[in-house]
Amino acid sequence: MKKYLSLLLGSCLLAGCGITDFSGSRTGNESQFLMDYRMFNTTDSQILELEKGDYIYGEIEKKSGKLSVIIRKNGEEPIWESKNMPTGSFRLEIEEDGEYRITVKGERAKGRVSFKKQ
Repeated sequence: MKKYLSLLLGSCLLAGCGITDFSGSRTGNESQFLMDYRMFNTTDSQILELEKGDYIYGEIEKKSGKLSVIIRKNGEEPIWESKNMPTGSFRLEIEEDGEYRITVKGERAKGRVSFKKQ
C-alpha cells in the first residue's frame, strides 16, 4: 500500500513540475503586438496591416531566456530576423503594402515585447 501511495504522490508532484508555455499578458490587432510575460516558452504571432512608408517600431526587454523574432510579408521571405534578440529597440521601414506577420519564439524567456505601427 505504501508503495502505491508513494508512486501516486510522486506522479502528482512530477505533473506539477512541468514548464509553463505562457504566463503573462498579450494584446494584438492590425496595428500592434504587445506581450508582457513572466514565462514565454512557445511561439506566438500577429499580423499587422501596413502600407508602404509605414514603420514597425519594436522594443524588446529580455530579462532572461532566449527570444527570436521574424518579420515577414505573408508568404514571402523574412524582411527582418533575429535568432537571439537582445534588449533594445529598432525601427523598420515598410516598402510594400500588405499583411506582415510578426512571429516571436521564446525559450524560457522572461520580459516584454512591443511592436507598433508608426
